[in-house]
Amino acid sequence: MGCFDCFGGGSKEQRREEERLASEEARARAAEAAQKRQEQFEQSAAGRAAKAQIAAAAKQSANTNKGEPVLKWQMG
Repeated sequence: MGCFDCFGGGSKEQRREEERLASEEARARAAEAAQKRQEQFEQSAAGRAAKAQIAAAAKQSANTNKGEPVLKWQMG
């Protein structure tokens, strides 16, 4: 495409910088939207239920191993 550079109105470096800035802006907007969705989920009934389920699972896993080895090996 080297022969068409003069029709583009700008250099490759300028276009790359514009694309980089546009990409950076799009990533920032996507991150902001994801954060908003996460907050909405946490405030929803499903989010509260998921949080409670995770807490219950963590509590249960903390109580299951009472000093015994996880793997028991018996020789026959």
